[in-house]
Amino acid sequence: MSQNTIRLTMAQAVARFLTMQKTVIDGETVPIFGGVFAIFGHGNVAGVGEALHGIKDTLPTYRAQNEQGMANAAIAFAKASFRQRFMACTSSIGPGALNMVTAAAPAHVNRLPVLLLPGDVFANRLPDPVLQQVEDWGDGSVTANDCFKPVSRYF
Repeated sequence: MSQNTIRLTMAQAVARFLTMQKTVIDGETVPIFGGVFAIFGHGNVAGVGEALHGIKDTLPTYRAQNEQGMANAAIAFAKASFRQRFMACTSSIGPGALNMVTAAAPAHVNRLPVLLLPGDVFANRLPDPVLQQVEDWGDGSVTANDCFKPVSRYF
């Protein structure tokens, strides 16, 4: 038996995982994700941006004008789809990610499915300081994305 190894970056693996998620609506199997809203910048352009570009035929990426607007549009899609399908949103680090928090709260309260993928700092912190990142000099694990904890079902 031959096993083929597929080498992927983390972003490519996540993107491929998103394309494989399906749901059944009225007896028809359809992709659960209608697409991805994205604003690319620090924290997501090199990894997630390239991965989404590689699967653009199966998972469309829509360019957004601001993070709060794209997250609200994703909420509207989930609501219009009767919570059976939803969208993903990805943003840059810092203020870009924080702008999605204002939309995450009503989604959380109203139990509307949305996948928010905010950009974050580099794991090893070697390229510090990154433009627009929030830093706590006493705790290197604190980022702007910690604001999502109270308004997320899964963090």
